[in-house]
Amino acid sequence: MSITINMTKAKAITKDRLRAERTPLLQAQDVAFQRALESGADTTAIVAEKQRLRDITQLADQAPTLEQLKQIEVK
Repeated sequence: MSITINMTKAKAITKDRLRAERTPLLQAQDVAFQRALESGADTTAIVAEKQRLRDITQLADQAPTLEQLKQIEVK
């Protein structure tokens, strides 16, 4: 008997994991953004990082194998 991986479910599980991992990082970026606005500092890097964190779940949709899904990290 062989084990069959349901890639649709695996991708959904990976997306849930990524969302949980990125939540505290997004919150930290929100604080950094507010502080930058208050001090008049450049927010370009903060905005780019927030967008990268939002887009991280798209990597799960693009991963063709279970191994590639496992390798996706928020960092």
